[in-house]
Amino acid sequence: MPHSEHHFIHRTNWLRAAVLGANDGIVSTTSLLAGVAAAGMNSNTLLITGIAATVAGALSMAAGEYVSVSTQSDIESADLARERQALRDHREAEQAELAEIYRGRGLAPALAGEVAQQLMAHNALEAHARDELGISHITTTNPLQAAMSSAMAFCAGSLLPLCSLYLAMLVDVRHPIFWLCTSSLGALAFLGWWSALRGGGQPVKSVVRIVLWGALAMGITALIGHSVNLTL
Repeated sequence: MPHSEHHFIHRTNWLRAAVLGANDGIVSTTSLLAGVAAAGMNSNTLLITGIAATVAGALSMAAGEYVSVSTQSDIESADLARERQALRDHREAEQAELAEIYRGRGLAPALAGEVAQQLMAHNALEAHARDELGISHITTTNPLQAAMSSAMAFCAGSLLPLCSLYLAMLVDVRHPIFWLCTSSLGALAFLGWWSALRGGGQPVKSVVRIVLWGALAMGITALIGHSVNLTL
């Protein structure tokens, strides 16, 4: 029977964007609402603030992700162009460089030279992109896809504190911010468990990490809002 393994590295790009967007949506929106509430704002103002934060945050995430991924893509394209030119002008030196990389990874000199020669004959640019530059189909990303994924994930995360706040207003909860923060921390715990499940990580470690940082952000923001309210 052939040996088979199930890996998760191919999920890195979309999972990173989804977790980052959803986490940011939950934490930033909840923290903002907690800070504004601690400053003494009423429920209607809180809801309007939350909606504005959702729209602004989603657009900011999309723009930031698009710019950052585009910058990475530009760097990769420039490096590939330089490598392509080097292969045209100094093919033997590039083959020797590739063989040296394989020798550094533990291959015998003769075998490293043979491997480099065969890979250069098969696809020289692909071999150098992967083994010299660390660029592969897994690491390359699409800027527009990353931007849309982050924006949608942020909206999905931000909707939870908004819905929690609206529900608290409907049932007239005495302490809506406690309800809001508790439900958001529960959502963060679920997000940590889900991301660990999809990425093959450790659920407990992921949950503790994401909940701890989320609670810290909410607590600090609420404390600052309360301090500003007392000062003013």
